[in-house]
Amino acid sequence: MAAADKRRRVIFIGASMAGKTTLTQAMMREELRYRKTQTLDIVGGFIIDTPGEYAETASLGRALALYAYEADVVGLLCGATEPYCLFPPCVAAACTRPVIGIVTRIDEPGANPGRAQRWLELAGCRPVFRVSAYSGEGIWRILSYLKEPGDRLPWENAEEAERPRTVLSDKYGETGRKRP
Repeated sequence: MAAADKRRRVIFIGASMAGKTTLTQAMMREELRYRKTQTLDIVGGFIIDTPGEYAETASLGRALALYAYEADVVGLLCGATEPYCLFPPCVAAACTRPVIGIVTRIDEPGANPGRAQRWLELAGCRPVFRVSAYSGEGIWRILSYLKEPGDRLPWENAEEAERPRTVLSDKYGETGRKRP
């Protein structure tokens, strides 16, 4: 079995625009490009990226429950700028996998990462990570959490993983800029 095949597989679940695909790109050492996820996507053999509509629609949400069985860890994402949390209290108790929380967009204007973290903790997520795909903050902590002995990570060390990214495009069409 190859080293990358041993890494714990994580499924990212969250509302549309929560930052699931952008976080996936940052974790995989890719340049950040806005891309609307249309279907479930397995990236790098260890990240299952899901469309936000699956979590927002009851009939599609059942598919997430099935795909969670393909993962070793369930990652619930909540943007620090969101006005509400998609996940009800204690929802993590329904999972047969560890459920982690990931607060995204922590460096956006008007962000309230403390509120988003409390929502994820109330949902039953342990631990909760605060990340910025643009600055790289928190990326290494998630990769380290998912790492198994002998794994080779996309990043060599925390300094590499947590440096600012080049943004090729975002949801507003802005291109070619670096975010702090």
